[in-house]
Amino acid sequence: QVQLVESGGRLVQAGGSLRLSCTASGRTSSTYAWAWFRQAPGKEREFVVGMTMSRTEYADSVKARFTFSRDNVRNTVYLQMNSLKPEDTAVYYCAARDGSWYSTPRRTKEWYDYWGQGTQVSVSS
Repeated sequence: QVQLVESGGRLVQAGGSLRLSCTASGRTSSTYAWAWFRQAPGKEREFVVGMTMSRTEYADSVKARFTFSRDNVRNTVYLQMNSLKPEDTAVYYCAARDGSWYSTPRRTKEWYDYWGQGTQVSVSS
């Protein structure tokens, strides 16, 4: 089994920056496809960014502001969020799918096998 643990969420002012981390433990693999999703109150969980070897895809709403990176040695992925807006307020979830590092990242949450518990990001105006 694989456990994903996110951290780094907190309250920040509009225009500020945050870096979220997601660390995998247990039966980890170097062939995961990775993603971040977010869910605001009363809304569906939505795709933010997905990464595989072939490409990294960003939602239009975060393109040029957010950057996804991966540290294989630490089994950790990061989401650097800059120029934050109040509409970025949500619980952010890390997700992974085994054996899909050579695929194209998908934007549907059903494609991912493993999920973290989420970390709250709040952006004040």
